[in-house]
Amino acid sequence: MAETQLSSCHSLLLLLACTLFQQLYASNTKIGVNYGTMADNLPPPSMVATFLKSKTTIDRIKIFDANPDILRGFAGTGISVTVTVPNDAITSLSSLPGAQAWLSQNILPFLPKTVVTRICVGNEVVESNNKTLITNILPAMKSLHEALSLANQTTIQVSTPHSLGILDSSDTPSATVFRRGHDKAIIAPMLDFHRRTKSPFMVNPYPFAGITPTEPETVNYALFKPNNGIRDEATWLHYTNMFDTQMDAIFSAMKKLGYGDVELVVAETGWPSIGEPHEEGVSFENAASYNGNLIKHINSGKGTPLMPGRTFETFIFSLFNENLKPTVSERNYGLFYPDLTPVYDVGVFIAEEASVPRSGFGPISGPTSGPTSEPSPISGPAPQGNFP
Repeated sequence: MAETQLSSCHSLLLLLACTLFQQLYASNTKIGVNYGTMADNLPPPSMVATFLKSKTTIDRIKIFDANPDILRGFAGTGISVTVTVPNDAITSLSSLPGAQAWLSQNILPFLPKTVVTRICVGNEVVESNNKTLITNILPAMKSLHEALSLANQTTIQVSTPHSLGILDSSDTPSATVFRRGHDKAIIAPMLDFHRRTKSPFMVNPYPFAGITPTEPETVNYALFKPNNGIRDEATWLHYTNMFDTQMDAIFSAMKKLGYGDVELVVAETGWPSIGEPHEEGVSFENAASYNGNLIKHINSGKGTPLMPGRTFETFIFSLFNENLKPTVSERNYGLFYPDLTPVYDVGVFIAEEASVPRSGFGPISGPTSGPTSEPSPISGPAPQGNFP
């Protein structure tokens, strides 16, 4: 009888421990998804919200506009939402009245039921070379921040995502700087804004953009798979994956301007599962490897060689395959098909819900495409290093 009670007690403690571990993992995870809507076959936002909350560890989304249906659909879920001011609206937000009007129309009606944690002012504006947008991006960020303060919404951050096109390319992270002409005139004042407002500098690193057919080992390097890696000759630090190389390149450039203390957030990163025959490295297996290994790397808390122990809030691109995007690869960045079945399993399910074994890749059901309302997911140079 005593042995039975002891066994039952042990089982109960084990169950409680497992439950606590799951709760801790779900609360500590910093993995989110970009929820694009360039598709004509996506489920309603309320269904998406229920699915993410009940079936996955994903606790944050980033959208490429301020879609009211999505904001309404995620009300009451506790899932945090990052919204975006479209590039063509930036100029109108550069004055306080314009920012207040946008905020009153697009954000305030949904608070506090929907947890809006951040507003991105445009996307990859500095790299667009649009002088009007570049001139207005920081004034718009400042006006929106002031408008939020006046509306007593002091917990909502203001930022803007950048591709690695803001960098002068370099073979080693420690030698990387921001593009001349942009560094002190545009980036430094923006970093100063982030420091003062305690908001993050947001970047879109895509190791997929850094692989080259002439250097096959770059694929393993990009996928977090075993490889010889590279050594930064200035710091003698050894890099075993391209994601760390790209993040440390950004950090080095920030530090050279005196802003190494500003938080970094990965606004976009991902890998296509289907593409054109000439696109090197595109496959279900590689997409699953990159996103799965990325999640493990982020959640390990290991950080990067230049930023040990630092964890980055990271948004994978993207939630769904989106069938209205212009190219084959852009249509196939999704973790899920529109019917909510996984394209491949990267370990984001709360329980073993996925019908796809991690060793098996390929379509489960539904179409092989799906879309979004944002620009091309990869742009700009990708610091990657030299391989032996």
